[in-house]
Amino acid sequence: MINPILKLQNGSDVRGVAVEGVVDEPVTLTPEYANRIVQAFVVWLSKKSGKKASELKIAVGHDSRISAPMLKQQALMAIVAQGAIAIDCSMATTPAMFMSLVYPETKYDGSMMITASHLPFNRNGIKFFEPENGGMEKKDLTDMLNIACELTEQTADISNVEKFDLVSLYAENLCTKIREGINSKDNYDKPLTGNHIVVDAGNGAGGFFAQKVLAQLGADTTGSLYLDPDGHFPNHIPNPENKEAMDAIRGAVLNNKADLGLIFDTDVDRMSAVFSDGQEVNRDALIAMMAAILVKDYPNSTIVTDSVTSDKLTAFLEGELHLKHHRFQRGYKNVINECKRLNEEGIVSPLAIETSGHGALKENYYLDDGAYMAVKLLIAAAQTKAEGKTLNSLIEKLEPQFETAEYRLKLKGEDFKAYGAKVLEVFTARAKEKGYHIVTPNYEGVRISFKGEANGWALLRQSLHDPNMPLNVEGNGEGDCAKITAMMKEILGGFDQLDISVLDK
Repeated sequence: MINPILKLQNGSDVRGVAVEGVVDEPVTLTPEYANRIVQAFVVWLSKKSGKKASELKIAVGHDSRISAPMLKQQALMAIVAQGAIAIDCSMATTPAMFMSLVYPETKYDGSMMITASHLPFNRNGIKFFEPENGGMEKKDLTDMLNIACELTEQTADISNVEKFDLVSLYAENLCTKIREGINSKDNYDKPLTGNHIVVDAGNGAGGFFAQKVLAQLGADTTGSLYLDPDGHFPNHIPNPENKEAMDAIRGAVLNNKADLGLIFDTDVDRMSAVFSDGQEVNRDALIAMMAAILVKDYPNSTIVTDSVTSDKLTAFLEGELHLKHHRFQRGYKNVINECKRLNEEGIVSPLAIETSGHGALKENYYLDDGAYMAVKLLIAAAQTKAEGKTLNSLIEKLEPQFETAEYRLKLKGEDFKAYGAKVLEVFTARAKEKGYHIVTPNYEGVRISFKGEANGWALLRQSLHDPNMPLNVEGNGEGDCAKITAMMKEILGGFDQLDISVLDK
């Protein structure tokens, strides 16, 4: 039987149900398990760094989730129980917790962020950081959780644990980057004066950006939404991919006649935006925007994205910006590690970014940081304004997507990974028999391009963690999406452990 602690691994993070409140979702990330896992991090970090536990300083931060106080208490006790020094950073963001290893004022030996990103209120998790590689790799986390399986819960006195206002330090550094990037001769200290910028924090940890960054730099932030932390997330899911969330920030921009809208996920490692005219800058448009901002400093470079990006994005990156589009795999760690690999091989790659809004820049420690992307966007807005242009002009030649669809085909049986691999193998053979054009190179699943009777593309792949196979479809004209979906249904029939009934809806 698999130890329940090992089941909490979600790629390179720990995630589970932390509180009751949802039917048929029992608590899996218990206080005891959290305690043992954080103890294991201290043990693992001591071995990796070559330092004794007593020489380690480890910081703990969290977002607005209702289970955060309980998990933070367990984390601090676990660190102290193992003999290390614990620092309580209270409400923070994932990027800030990473930067606590970098800032001269802190330069901790390790850190962790208690968060489950945009997942429902009853979930929580932990992201771990160490100086050498930043976010923990999947294999390292597996090794760490195996250590946790051998430990027992420990308590300790945490009444004298040091507290540090990390978010304020993080915000000060962001302000400095904006001031230096805009370099206004007229108003260096408050370069955003005269700009109306609204923020939607979704009741997560991102409210600081309006208060400690934008307002400090002179921007008008009236009309901003849901800046106060509330772990029940009563207004909308704090997720830039969520339609209600994007509708909310779009409405805030239009209703307040703002120049720009920014929206963050719960722990601020993702961001999307809205222009003054209501145009949404997310998914492919966000990738195009970041690439357009970076192209001056990194001409002819390579942009690494996940696998579900549009052919229209490729046309923009390669045809308009003269960059190379390296469409890789889903998963923010996957695109980041591929970006690192390319740079190590001498292939300049300034950006690794997912359609979900995770964006990591080489110049920023390969850290997926929504606030840093917002900083780049604000600097670009000031620069284009000085040139008599609008921010929109940077991506005006990106052809908009016409129609898209995503289906999740459920896999049955325990060994769903092996069965999914078999489905992809047979799917490929059937596509070839039909004469469909299979895109190569392709790094995840099977991608098929269509021209003629139907125009667009389809991608079938396995989910990173769950027993399903996502099918993404894009059509370039009226009815093309439905036609391609019908073609996919035809060559996906006959698998007894693959449920394709969702394609009928």
